[in-house]
Amino acid sequence: MASGQIGGGRVSASPRRIHLSGICGTAMASLAGLLRLEGHRVTGSDKAAYPPMSDLLSGLGIAVMEPYAEQNLDPKPDLVVIGNALSRGNPEVERVLDERIPFTSMAALLHEEFLVGRESLVVAGTHGKTTTTSLLAWIYQVAARENPALEPSFLIGGVAENFGTSFQLRPTRTFIIEGDEYDTAFFDKGPKFLHYFPDALILTHVEFDHADIYSDLAAVKTAFKRLVNLVPRRGLIVAFDGSPNVTECVAGALCRVERYGFSETSDWRIQNLQHENGLTRWQVWRGGAVWAELTMSLAGEYNALNATAAAALAAGQGIGKEAIVAALASFKSVKRRLEVRAEVAGVTVIDDFAHHPTAIRETLRALRSVYPKSRLWAVLEPRSNTLRRKVLESDLVVSLRLADRVIMAGVYQQQRIPEAERLNPEEVVQALNAAGTPAKLCPDVEAIVNEIAPQLQSGDVVAILSNGGFDGIYEKLPARLRELQG
Repeated sequence: MASGQIGGGRVSASPRRIHLSGICGTAMASLAGLLRLEGHRVTGSDKAAYPPMSDLLSGLGIAVMEPYAEQNLDPKPDLVVIGNALSRGNPEVERVLDERIPFTSMAALLHEEFLVGRESLVVAGTHGKTTTTSLLAWIYQVAARENPALEPSFLIGGVAENFGTSFQLRPTRTFIIEGDEYDTAFFDKGPKFLHYFPDALILTHVEFDHADIYSDLAAVKTAFKRLVNLVPRRGLIVAFDGSPNVTECVAGALCRVERYGFSETSDWRIQNLQHENGLTRWQVWRGGAVWAELTMSLAGEYNALNATAAAALAAGQGIGKEAIVAALASFKSVKRRLEVRAEVAGVTVIDDFAHHPTAIRETLRALRSVYPKSRLWAVLEPRSNTLRRKVLESDLVVSLRLADRVIMAGVYQQQRIPEAERLNPEEVVQALNAAGTPAKLCPDVEAIVNEIAPQLQSGDVVAILSNGGFDGIYEKLPARLRELQG
């Protein structure tokens, strides 16, 4: 049983029937689990369910009603939580409005039910949120072996492998939460993280993203500045020091700000970073001396940054160094972050939740460090609302050039993006080929599998890059490789 399903939460004095429309979103599925722990009766619906959240909901005994329909709200719930992917015209939204069924957003209900009266530790940033939140939660969990009062409640935008779940509820004070900058709901266009009122905050990166809701980088920075403005004077902000955008966003903070990174002026400075024999090792310097020697199994410079940020915030909240070192050494990973999905005839198939050119670049750099002698394939589905648009097309080409071979799928639901704004995969493929990186556009998953499976050789690494189900390619490609072996 996942730790998120074990008792230790508080049971609501007045259990309600709560329906989650859009329950398969990572945060929504986690909220469903938290509500179950409080004793509420939870139902949910979505247009499609796929792992890992479909597996988590199945383990909770929550059936996903597909597709959206008015009758999914029978019998009428006490409250409907409307996911941010839903808009006017959705049959469940329309029934809620017609019948004035009480409704709210995920972020607002999370605050009301779980954050009030607790210490809110928020991890925010364009990249690294999920892994950093998981690392921070695991540090607290390890520290709780000596002091049970430190055992955290948490909500993470992915399944943390150390816990086997994306949520946990305990009757203790600390609640660790991933702070998403995406909008809250069709009736609340502000970022989700503005509902979380952090007592302490990690800010990893600030870049232009979510091109469907933010007009430009300035709009993104405004959102993060508003988050910084919610941290009380007694609080703490741990912020990456390698980004001018982050520096600008924390400049107006009225609390203590500590910076982490590789700079000589970093409060938490990373030095002597190396990856050998499946382990990443580095030193963290503080005040001109070595504070700790850290080791973990995650690869990549960006993961060392994520871990250092989590260590800095935990230390700032009073967690002992020994617990921090032990937690990082025993940290596993997060589902869909450099996750090895299959190894067939010497071919390694890896799943990564790529949503932005910078994330793709860092993923491929990490894989280069782990598999330095392998031929690296990148198979990309432009699925996120940023990757589906051409605004970062040139950055995408630069990132994909880190691979030896590139396969592009068509733009996901391209008809929903105006043609003038839409990413042109043909142009990306042409630019890659012109730059010397062999690339090809394949219209669908069947074509991708048929194209690359016969070409794959022992020692190859295939990085499948998508923030969605990608039509089951994670199962279809290994199955085809096994067929070819047979």
